Amino acid sequence: MESLSQKFEKLKNLLREMDRVAIAFSAGVDSTFLAKVAHDVLGDNMVAYTVQAGMVPEREIAFSREFCKLHGIPQQLIEVDEMQVEGFAENSRERCYFCKRILFSKITERAKAAGFSTVCEGSNADDIHDYRPGMRALQELGIRSPLLECGLTKADIRELSHKLDLPTWDKPSFACLASRIPYGEPISREKLSMISNAEQLLFELGFKQFRVRLHGNLARIEVLPEDFDTVLKNRDQILATFKKIGFTYISLDLQGFRSGSLNETLAAKQV
Repeated sequence: MESLSQKFEKLKNLLREMDRVAIAFSAGVDSTFLAKVAHDVLGDNMVAYTVQAGMVPEREIAFSREFCKLHGIPQQLIEVDEMQVEGFAENSRERCYFCKRILFSKITERAKAAGFSTVCEGSNADDIHDYRPGMRALQELGIRSPLLECGLTKADIRELSHKLDLPTWDKPSFACLASRIPYGEPISREKLSMISNAEQLLFELGFKQFRVRLHGNLARIEVLPEDFDTVLKNRDQILATFKKIGFTYISLDLQGFRSGSLNETLAAKQV
């Protein structure tokens, strides 16, 4: 079994072999680590591409800009109207495939025009254990996943990020806002905005790991069980703000936060 240092060296050598690399940079734990290591290894022979869309909170875009500016990483934003992506608004279980296919096609087109022959993204070795139809789109487009290829897990990446003094080493996991809406329930700009505004309040209240799942006019709040008391202490503000945003009913999920909880319905349908 390879040690963490061996996997890290393997990653750096792999990036060197790629020569000129474009990184899909979402500002999450994985892509931030990958972008930093790629820049350390390749310098200006790498570029970070960040998608700007309604399914991405503005605070994530702002963080990506600040991070790239601080570390001298060349960055370009790609504006995407996800509502124009065929299959996105319908929100079938293949939504992520359709979306990834379009997003990475745009990144690849921009990268190749700029002379970057290889496009990489931040999937890690743990991601193969969840339902991720978007991975198929990446394979079809020839997108590389260096962290996954080198066997780096999320825990590995957090540990290495800590050693590199990256602010994302303990950053909570994040996923596109569309993942808050159950498969089969149509997605709209209004719904994405409602989710974004609701989650922004939880962020401002100091919650680290959270989701606001939308079920029609009901908001289902997921936080860590140890944060349940904090939700109740801020009950009045949460209720008032969520009502103003447009939710009729506001609930607290007693199972607590779990990544990809809406995928539980897929497993149930297969039983």
